Amino acid sequence: MDTATKNIYIVLTDPGTWISHIIKLYTRAEYSHVSLSLDKDLEKMYSFGRINPYNPFVGGFVHENVKWGTFKRFKKTNAAIYSLTLTDEQYRAIENEIKNMCKDAKDYKFNVLGLLAVTLHVHVKRKKHFYCAEFVKYLFEQAEIDTPLPQVVRPIDFKKIDDAKLQYSGLLNSYNLVQN
Repeated sequence: MDTATKNIYIVLTDPGTWISHIIKLYTRAEYSHVSLSLDKDLEKMYSFGRINPYNPFVGGFVHENVKWGTFKRFKKTNAAIYSLTLTDEQYRAIENEIKNMCKDAKDYKFNVLGLLAVTLHVHVKRKKHFYCAEFVKYLFEQAEIDTPLPQVVRPIDFKKIDDAKLQYSGLLNSYNLVQN
């Protein structure tokens, strides 16, 4: 039985983009995006979102970081960061799935149809297509992490995970200042 543990970090954000304003208008939630980080410093943060910080219309599998890309461009991004303790086996399953996706990143696309279907409370699954919350939920499923996430998942739903512990709330670019 695998009893050693490691933490992952669920990063909920609102970058303040016009797309995030539209998402928040519909969802009435304070955050419009979710990423998953494998480390406390958020150096290894992954999601599905805009590939180019200046082009919101081309999305896919992205490695995000506070110091570059979209989050560097949108300096006033609000965030809530939650830690979740996993077994080593669960952590490795997520890490391996991400490594596999990194190898074939160009094959993964943003699930625009799936995101639009969320507004109708309908789940539209497409092979190698994800929107941010769908991606994080998929990683949880691959690692057999039992969570109360609905089939039609939104970023804000990750706040409802009982074992997730709020580590930080505030401007994303101030997070590392608080950690050190």
